Amino acid sequence: MALESWLIKVKTAISNGLDSVRTVSKNGKKSNVGVLAFEIAGLMSKLLQLWQSLSDKNVHRLRHEAIALEGVRKIVSNDDAFLLVLACAEMAETLRLIAKSVSRLATRCDDSALRCFDEFFEEFANSGRDTHNWVLSWKEMDSKAKKMNRYVTSTASLRKEMDEISEMEHSLHKLLQCKDQESPMSIKKIDDLQQKIFWQKQEVKYLKESSLWRRTFDVVTLLLAKSVFTVLARVKLFYGIGHESPAFLPRSISVSATVHPSENSTTNLKFVSGPLISKHNQDLTCSFFDSNSKLLKPPPSTLGAAALALHYANLIIVLEKMIRSPQLIGIDARDDLYAMLPTSLRVALRGRLRGVGFSAGDPVLAGEWRDAMWKILEWLAPLAHNMIKWQSDRSFEQHNMVPRTTNVLLLQTLYFANQAKTEAVITELLVGLNYVWRFEREMNAKALVGMLEF
Repeated sequence: MALESWLIKVKTAISNGLDSVRTVSKNGKKSNVGVLAFEIAGLMSKLLQLWQSLSDKNVHRLRHEAIALEGVRKIVSNDDAFLLVLACAEMAETLRLIAKSVSRLATRCDDSALRCFDEFFEEFANSGRDTHNWVLSWKEMDSKAKKMNRYVTSTASLRKEMDEISEMEHSLHKLLQCKDQESPMSIKKIDDLQQKIFWQKQEVKYLKESSLWRRTFDVVTLLLAKSVFTVLARVKLFYGIGHESPAFLPRSISVSATVHPSENSTTNLKFVSGPLISKHNQDLTCSFFDSNSKLLKPPPSTLGAAALALHYANLIIVLEKMIRSPQLIGIDARDDLYAMLPTSLRVALRGRLRGVGFSAGDPVLAGEWRDAMWKILEWLAPLAHNMIKWQSDRSFEQHNMVPRTTNVLLLQTLYFANQAKTEAVITELLVGLNYVWRFEREMNAKALVGMLEF
């Protein structure tokens, strides 16, 4: 029996791997992450999303679907190289923010190498030097990804169970405050609730052991550090950035052909130790992440620079609903729509409507306007919906442990859209809607007169 017990302990220790290690602090107590498990689970979720987005399938989709959206080509850019630069920069920026959080965790580690994580990561980003061999092979990273996914799932369950305990304890407190708590019915309710709380606490105890809660700062930070290094190495491989690709992260020829900009691109890119940058934005003194952050700053001609991207997204979605059912638009709704228009759009609209007569009785022209508006919305509306989704996903992340899964990139929204082009298109929709709306009202008025005469 003693030998059997010893074998079970050895098997458990091996299966747990690094998780069986415990960091001991100066006061002799185990230094576990505890309540920070929820924040760490969020970081792991974001890392998993990034890793999954760098699969062959998703990178192929980026090249042939994401940057090929008709709306992107019309009002953002039709330059493959520029769009790929934006996609790379957004991934790098997300990774930078994750690494910043990992650095804060690293300050609590006993391992001196982990405490210097930020320095090593910056060095790796700028020079490709991996002093501690933290970049993993694809197979190793896939294994780590599965482990992180288990941690995220169990930690999410832990949070749910702890929230339920809190609610039950609050309910118990209210019952104990009741005047009739001595009645048989109240006593039974209290007893049942106490039993539920007891078993719930047992479940929480189990989940704390299996989740991130009982892991040490060293164990968690090392897992995150290796994952961050590996994801950055993968990003650089796919975008052809900087240094020679490590042999343990191979890139297939077919995937490579889908990622690199075409030779006919109008943007002259320079491959440096930093990111892909255009000849207009080269700054070799910048670090890898600084350069990418600059690339994500929207040019003055864009809706992002004018802080109108989200507003115009909402406006386009309202227009989409109105164009679908123009006969249902009331005077108040029409006034509300006009109130949403910035000054530049109002001026453009007045200019287009100047000289237009009050009659809108031509059914052929009304049909042409309907077709024209729907053709515009087919490529414009997806960018507006992507803008709302991109924004709501990030707002969701601020209040929840696990971020939403989304494949929307900033370049697929209105953020980098040319302001003049976008406003010209929206003005066209407004003019068309104005005619169709007046046409519907005139037809309804004639129909009403006909009924009265009858």
